[in-house]
Amino acid sequence: MTGNIENNEHNENNQNLGANEQHGPKHKRDLTRRKVVVAGAGAAVAVGAGGALAAGAFAGDKKPGKGTKPSTSASSSEVCYKLTSETTEGPYYIDADKLRQDITEDKEGIPFTLALKVIDSETCKPIANAAVDVWHCDALGLYSGYESSSTGGGGAPTDAPSGTPTGTPTGEPPAGGGGGGGGHEEPTDDKRYLRGTWKTDKQGRVTFKTIFPGWYRGRCVHIHTKVHVNGEWTDAGYEGGNTCHTGQFFFDEESVLASAAVAPYSTSTTERTTLTEDTIYDQSGVQGGLLQLKYNKKSIAKGVVGSITMGVEPDATHEGTDDAVQPGASASASAS
Repeated sequence: MTGNIENNEHNENNQNLGANEQHGPKHKRDLTRRKVVVAGAGAAVAVGAGGALAAGAFAGDKKPGKGTKPSTSASSSEVCYKLTSETTEGPYYIDADKLRQDITEDKEGIPFTLALKVIDSETCKPIANAAVDVWHCDALGLYSGYESSSTGGGGAPTDAPSGTPTGTPTGEPPAGGGGGGGGHEEPTDDKRYLRGTWKTDKQGRVTFKTIFPGWYRGRCVHIHTKVHVNGEWTDAGYEGGNTCHTGQFFFDEESVLASAAVAPYSTSTTERTTLTEDTIYDQSGVQGGLLQLKYNKKSIAKGVVGSITMGVEPDATHEGTDDAVQPGASASASAS
């Protein structure tokens, strides 16, 4: 474990965050309690690829009257929107270290704008003032805070060891994979690039500016997320409430193959796991976290916009340990 969190250098939103840095939480604090400082009225992040985001452009976004209402004869348990899949938290989550929308810092990679919308899956109403966390690896597979333990992409062998099957991976991703099984690990360094927390606006929307993620052995390209609700934003920060969703966002193969031809992704020697081979993605499309992507097909290097609508249960608690067997739960629930 290391000392104080580094300052938000290279953060384009410094002028909006003010004193946020000095309120960053310590590594050993309770992971169920977020202590992040509110920064005024939410600065908007410009969309660098393709201009402004149009209303209704979110993957899975549905409008009332177009098949989203339950039938009058439906049971009370029927909902107007499918729940977004819950996934494991993975070992590399750091609780609310950086309150910001631009999480890029100085990392090289294809510019990526992540546009999210959070709604109540039962009422379809947007959830305002939720605290949304996102975190992911860099272009070569390294996670900030865990550079010495995350797999990375530059030093892995180019070929599978002798006798290793070349088909679809089975079982859990390797320990230290950043998205598979295993419990939380304590940070090993003070770096915090490609991590951030921000609040949803009154339409339930929040936008992050980052880079297109890379990959590492055992996992397809993905971004982690958590949604915290029912807490209170005060001058001191966001406290209380519950984590109603822990999930991951995924990228279609066409976009990943295009990114792999662009430096620094093209320098990676790590064998890539495809979307259909991944052991975490449940193959259910938008419900499972598959992003809607927009970019210039002739030049992905100019930037990508990814969007999705997340249907969550505000009163539920999903800390990312749903894969652990609970009393009365079936053994199959332990698969990550």
